[in-house]
Amino acid sequence: MSKLSGGAAASRIPEATVARLPVYLRALNSLADAGTTTCSSEHLAGAAGVNSAKLRKDLSHLGSYGTRGVGYDVEYLRYQIAREIGQTHDWPVVIVGIGNLGHALANYSGFSSRGFRTVALLDADPARTGQVVAGTEIRPFGDLAGIVSEHGVAIGVIAAPASAAQDVADAMVAAGIRSILNFAPAVLAVPEEVDVRKVDLSIELQILAYHEQRKSGLDGAEAI
Repeated sequence: MSKLSGGAAASRIPEATVARLPVYLRALNSLADAGTTTCSSEHLAGAAGVNSAKLRKDLSHLGSYGTRGVGYDVEYLRYQIAREIGQTHDWPVVIVGIGNLGHALANYSGFSSRGFRTVALLDADPARTGQVVAGTEIRPFGDLAGIVSEHGVAIGVIAAPASAAQDVADAMVAAGIRSILNFAPAVLAVPEEVDVRKVDLSIELQILAYHEQRKSGLDGAEAI
């Protein structure tokens, strides 16, 4: 059976597909760690927690990397997905706001293992300047522009309080950062060319509470 040829990825992959690619990559990494060299779409879909039809449609946006009657080469497919989502590059990252959440993010080993290199930790509180977190010294927020220029920072992470988030975002945009991961509970106004991903843990908990309430057979009035 002949191997299907890898095609050029579509110029614009749907956002829903982009959101699932890291999930597929994580599943492939787990399969590789377990010694699996090839897998069917059904096997990979099960490992990723999606149905096989959705997985095949998602992967079709990247090209065709399967072998008829055999399935996917795990190592080859995970390289292709990693390349598509930028994990074969080194991405300099700066984290602003080194409170409890900032500390946790700075210590998170998953960044470095996925191609993200934290080049600086910044905070507006002078009392935190000079402290060392995860081997990196906290610097004043005012150093942002110089750090972005020096290291070619690609991604800015906001872990500052909501009241400061917009000012931090404005400074990041002015410094040349075009991708922002926002952990602050605030909606940011940024230019159209700047991509913002928002992570709000409280909203995720509220969504889970909604589903738990439905499973418990309670309506909103009974739950109060």
